[in-house]
Amino acid sequence: MVKYIFITGGVVSGLGKGITSSSIGLLMKARGFKTTNIKIDPYLNYDAGTMNPYQHGEVFVLDDGGEVDLDLGNYERFLDTSLTFDHNITTGKVYSAVIEKERRGDYLGATVQVIPHITNEIKERIRKIAKNYEVVIVEIGGTVGDIESMPFLEAARQMQLEEGRDNVAFVHVTYVPKLKAVGEQKTKPTQHSVKELRSLGIQPDAIIARSEDPLEEGARKKISLFTNVPEEAVISAYDVEDTYEVPLLLEREGLGGYLTKRLNLDDRKPDLKAWQEIVEKYKGLDRTVEIAIVGKYVKLADSYLSIKEALKHSSVVNDVKVKIRWVEAEDVEREGVKLLEGVDGIIVPGGFGARGTEGKMMAIRYARENNIPFLGICFGFQLTVVEFARNVLGFKDAHSTEINPNTPYPVVDLLPEQREIKKLGGTMRLGAYPVKIKPNTLAHKVYGSEVIYERHRHRWEVNPEFVEQFESAGLVFSGVACDDERRMEILELPTHKYFIATQFHPEFKSRPMKPAPVFKGLVKAAKEKKFGS
Repeated sequence: MVKYIFITGGVVSGLGKGITSSSIGLLMKARGFKTTNIKIDPYLNYDAGTMNPYQHGEVFVLDDGGEVDLDLGNYERFLDTSLTFDHNITTGKVYSAVIEKERRGDYLGATVQVIPHITNEIKERIRKIAKNYEVVIVEIGGTVGDIESMPFLEAARQMQLEEGRDNVAFVHVTYVPKLKAVGEQKTKPTQHSVKELRSLGIQPDAIIARSEDPLEEGARKKISLFTNVPEEAVISAYDVEDTYEVPLLLEREGLGGYLTKRLNLDDRKPDLKAWQEIVEKYKGLDRTVEIAIVGKYVKLADSYLSIKEALKHSSVVNDVKVKIRWVEAEDVEREGVKLLEGVDGIIVPGGFGARGTEGKMMAIRYARENNIPFLGICFGFQLTVVEFARNVLGFKDAHSTEINPNTPYPVVDLLPEQREIKKLGGTMRLGAYPVKIKPNTLAHKVYGSEVIYERHRHRWEVNPEFVEQFESAGLVFSGVACDDERRMEILELPTHKYFIATQFHPEFKSRPMKPAPVFKGLVKAAKEKKFGS
């Protein structure tokens, strides 16, 4: 019988439900249970693909091309797994499916309503994923009380009734503030949040109390008393230095053992040794390199969450901690490359649109001309091509036709078959595709393989008509698409310390114990630049 753990949130948003859900998933997997995570996003968008990063953080891309919430990236990293588009359930998906069924006549003339039709669709989608697993963690986005979340909470309530209480548990994540004027932790917000949840027919089995400091014993007792949750199930999740510590913290607090007991699962000892070693090694790093991320969404660091994590993964294997210098591309345009002075490496990440492109290319040129370890990703790859065309080949007005449709040197362009597609997203290359790597190149050295599979999210390509001119000037396209060798996938400069760019997003497949090879190589080169080889 499948066991379900629903994660809900209360008091305020941004409490770390995603990290909590990922951590619980890891605790179940570490006990040997076949585990997966599902994310429910109550917004009306069908998926996260058209959302501005400032609205919702980074758009995470899966192997199957699904554009999803960034929490699925956390799930994949913590559980070292690959999820599918079905693992992200949105209001848009649910309502689209129900309306399509109604138009087909599937409901045989019934009046289509939230209950039972919407809730049945939600349950059906959860169970479709669950049939292949022993434990399924379902995170319901938003905060209890949000109108958008109501159908999902109702579906969860129904599932406990239908599956049996022994097979469905609820974990509620709340915030316990500490007022400076009073000097004590206040439990009233948690009490009211649980009261709201219980009014919907859901009694939480455990409460994750988020706070700056460890939960005081008096506060724990009070929460237990007023929420009808056993003291052992009121879990103190105080702030820690690194998010990868959270599973270890929750395990020390007894959450893993409590949930297995609550769900009548075998009482197994978790194997968290490797995870513990990674956390301790990262915290113990005493040498630091500084890498600049030159982007257009840097005011919200979650816009580049997977890049941050890939650098963290690469820190551990290289025995050096990475300090990130966030640099707004438009600031480089205004203030110049002095903003990059002293860094040990530079990353120019992906993005869409004209804003900040000149600043990004100034950063690319600075890295190229000063032999600073460099990694370009997606749009950063394309702008590396444009910068080289302008400043090495002498094509002064070279550009991508995405930014300048009338450029005389369209070095980055849509391929002919893409130009006839008008629907937004129709030209997008999404998901994992095979890339063929040329021998005796930096890319081959970094990856150690002739064929790799990496995740893509882009429309524009390097224009095949200019490839010969680039390569005659010293730029090497060391990776090409296996299914269509007209598509350039990796470029590098052999004369440079470490200068590489990828059309794909390597950060999406980076894992704590298996860092993305190009990030691992970048941090290694930055370390050698600063400390010597």
